[in-house]
Amino acid sequence: MASILDEYEDSLYRSASIQQSRASVGIPHSGYVNARLEKETPIFNKQRIDFAPPEKINSLVVSSNQLCMSLGKDTLLRIDLGKPDEPNQVELGRKDEAKVYKMFLDHTGSHLLIALNTSECLYLNRSVQKVRALSRWKGHLIESVGWNKFLGSETNTGPILVGTAQGQIYEAEISVSEGSLFSTNPDQYFRQVYTLEEESGPAPVCCLEIERGIEGKFFIIATTRKRLFQFVGKVPEGTEQQGFSSIFAMHADHLPSFREFPANFGFSEIAFYTPKLRSNPRSFAWMMGNGVLYGTLDYSRPDSILSDERVWVYPSDIDITVNKPISIVLTQFHFLLLLPDRVKAVCTLNGQVVFQDLFLEKFGLLTRMIKDPTVQQIWIHTEKVVFRYHVQRESRDVWKMYMNMNKFDLAKEYCKDRPECLDIVLAKEAEHCFQNKRYLDSAKCYALTQNYFEEIALKFIEAKQEEALMEFLIKKLSNLKPSEKTQTTLLTTWLTELYLNWLGILEGDPSQRNLYLDTREKFRTFLSSPKNKDCLFNNRASIYELLASHGDTEHMVYFAVIMQDYERVVAHHCQHDEYDEALNVLSRHRDEKLFYKFSPVLIQHIPKKVVDAWISMGSRLDARNLIPALVNYSQSASTQQINEAIRYMEFCVYQLEETQQAIHNYLLSLYALCRPDSLLSYLEQAGTNPNRIHYDLKYALRLCAEHGHHHACVHIYKVMELYEEAVDLALQVDVDLAKSCADLPEDDEELRKKLWLKIARHVVQEEKDVKKAMACLSSCALLKIEDVLPFFPDFVTIDHFKEAICNSLEDYNKHIEELKREMEEATQSAKRIREDIQEMRNKYGSVEPQEKCAACDFPLLNRPFYLFLCGHMFHYDCLLQAVFPNLPAYKQAKLEDLQKKLAATSQPSKSHHRPKDADTISLGKGQQSREQIKADIDDIVAAECVYCGELMIRSIDKPFIDPQKYEEEMQSWL
Repeated sequence: MASILDEYEDSLYRSASIQQSRASVGIPHSGYVNARLEKETPIFNKQRIDFAPPEKINSLVVSSNQLCMSLGKDTLLRIDLGKPDEPNQVELGRKDEAKVYKMFLDHTGSHLLIALNTSECLYLNRSVQKVRALSRWKGHLIESVGWNKFLGSETNTGPILVGTAQGQIYEAEISVSEGSLFSTNPDQYFRQVYTLEEESGPAPVCCLEIERGIEGKFFIIATTRKRLFQFVGKVPEGTEQQGFSSIFAMHADHLPSFREFPANFGFSEIAFYTPKLRSNPRSFAWMMGNGVLYGTLDYSRPDSILSDERVWVYPSDIDITVNKPISIVLTQFHFLLLLPDRVKAVCTLNGQVVFQDLFLEKFGLLTRMIKDPTVQQIWIHTEKVVFRYHVQRESRDVWKMYMNMNKFDLAKEYCKDRPECLDIVLAKEAEHCFQNKRYLDSAKCYALTQNYFEEIALKFIEAKQEEALMEFLIKKLSNLKPSEKTQTTLLTTWLTELYLNWLGILEGDPSQRNLYLDTREKFRTFLSSPKNKDCLFNNRASIYELLASHGDTEHMVYFAVIMQDYERVVAHHCQHDEYDEALNVLSRHRDEKLFYKFSPVLIQHIPKKVVDAWISMGSRLDARNLIPALVNYSQSASTQQINEAIRYMEFCVYQLEETQQAIHNYLLSLYALCRPDSLLSYLEQAGTNPNRIHYDLKYALRLCAEHGHHHACVHIYKVMELYEEAVDLALQVDVDLAKSCADLPEDDEELRKKLWLKIARHVVQEEKDVKKAMACLSSCALLKIEDVLPFFPDFVTIDHFKEAICNSLEDYNKHIEELKREMEEATQSAKRIREDIQEMRNKYGSVEPQEKCAACDFPLLNRPFYLFLCGHMFHYDCLLQAVFPNLPAYKQAKLEDLQKKLAATSQPSKSHHRPKDADTISLGKGQQSREQIKADIDDIVAAECVYCGELMIRSIDKPFIDPQKYEEEMQSWL
């Protein structure tokens, strides 16, 4: 495998020359093709408004889709851009020569201030048609208004700031609420709070802006021709409606902070960019004499919100003495300058002019440019034409500028939805990092690009940056798709080889111990990564070869564990005599097959721990598969070590309640070999029922006989019901044991007597003990003295049997007396039975003439009838009809047969010439037969009352109507 990787690295050099030749003929080094399928629309798309004003346009303001323009001397046109076909025209009602100087529209599009050149100011609310004069404002030429975006509403402006041409800043409030709608003064108050000055004295307040930061802090920005002032202060919570005079009062004794520039062209203008509706501005651009001061707004700063400031000088073709800028508008990445005949867009990132739009002379000179902050549209007008610019995808090329400025994070942010641009940025960032010897960062970026893999790999190889190469390969591997299996296999194998090389180098250097541990941890993380699992598993043979070639057994075991190749792990430990470690692996992963495979080896060295592990596995292990290991072990081990095998077999039998015959047989063999005492207790505990015994009786008998365990053999004979053999063997051991065996065949008295005779013969003939023989007579009631006498020799005197003979005679007398008593009792019982029969014959019952049959309700005495002891009476035919259907089939057949026989005996004889004696004899026989037939019929029909006997109980679940006749019965009721 290592040679294959070496060949692959050599091939990289050959492929590099191919890539260079491709590049020379114009093949791009990226997987993307930069082609524009259609003409891309410009960022600032101009549209001329289809509107021909009847008079010249003096001023135009737009906010919240509300457009207001001043036409001629006395006309005001209001247009809701959502309904452009419904313009609203308002007359100012001025008869003097006053002209509109400036107009100011708040952020909601509800409040319009009209400053006149006569130092007067008019007010118009969106909801009314009448222009109102603000009397308190008279005598001030209004230059700027700072609207209150936090307290203003459609009917009330809240506290606002007003800047004049004389440098004064006033605080005012205008309300058109219902209480003041008909008042002559809609302005609530108008009071001076501050005066702005330059070095020559008071200067016009060109712009005013009010912003609120965190923790209730307010920032007020005011500009003159050369200065930009900042007023910072807190308004106590709950007092916002009282205005901003407290903030200006803080600067009564000293000037607030300001920025000043030397040049000016008589006025200045500041623009803000607000990214979202109802949010604070994020950046600003101040157009003044020296250029445009651009920066961001940081509301967390304590004294000034202006941050990252820089001055962009005007383009070289702008001469402020000849064609000075008129207005400025700020967007996210550009500020637009309005000149008398053109519009220039300058990028705020690099100060370059990226857009210029020249207007024709027929439209006249450009007068004003404003932006609607709510819809991000830019409006420009001359005295007779109105234009509108739409800003479209302004950030499309920003990534290039950030990339050229080496601000790669920002560049990636603005092209994350354009993969072809992102690839260019990543490639440029990777090259930049490589040039600055930040190889790891370069590798991370290169891995995300579409550049040729071989070219990048060779680049790191030539720079001898193996760590960076590994980082590149890791990142490249993580970006591969699941379908790219070949590439995944190649990278995985190559990374394994690199890791092993690197670990081999670091391991031999004690000074690099920390780096070695860190690299080892990374390698293990790589091997255990879920994403690489399938690839590593499919190519595990190659990985094993690599690990083996480097002699890295530690990681070979680690890799085998990850691959769940525990067989290899356990085998490795066994080969290195690490039996405890091998058992730990088995116990941890609890694989039954591995236990079966390695137990024969492990039990030879650590038998107790192995048995403990088997016991912990419980029923998951089949003890039959472990018997071979135990047999091999027990044959070569001592008695003490065999005890471990017995311990596991006992666990299987008593704890797991195993019933396998092989297990019980093996435990028996171990008992017979080492524990004879436990053998008999085991056999007794197993019981005497052959159907519930789990060991092989014949095998157990042979085993016990071979080892001379006679007590155990006797027990087995008893279980096998071989009582004669049991008694014969027991007599060799203990007579009492033989006696216990002789009483076992309880149902076979003959066999029991035979067994006791064997015991008696043994006692008399072998032990020659007459007293013990007489004791046998008392132990078994089946033995008599006459049965035992033949066993005694002739020289034995009768004195030894006197007591036994007397006892036998007494027993015979008792038995005779008992028989006599039983005969007398039988005679008395027979006499009582005969008396009862006679009494029953004489028993009768009376029937009244009016009695009726219980079945048909007709008079009873008209036909033959039956009278039962319960009192019910039935005609013979009625009783027969009620009983017959409920009789069993065989009784129904017998009854029909008896009725036929009875009918046959009632017919008169056809012969009239038979002798008299013969007729008499025949009549006698017929009469006897007829009476017997009637009696048999009575036994069947009148055995019990049909209403009170068992017949009624048995018929309780029968339906009242026969199911076969149900339809017929139902039809009869209709």
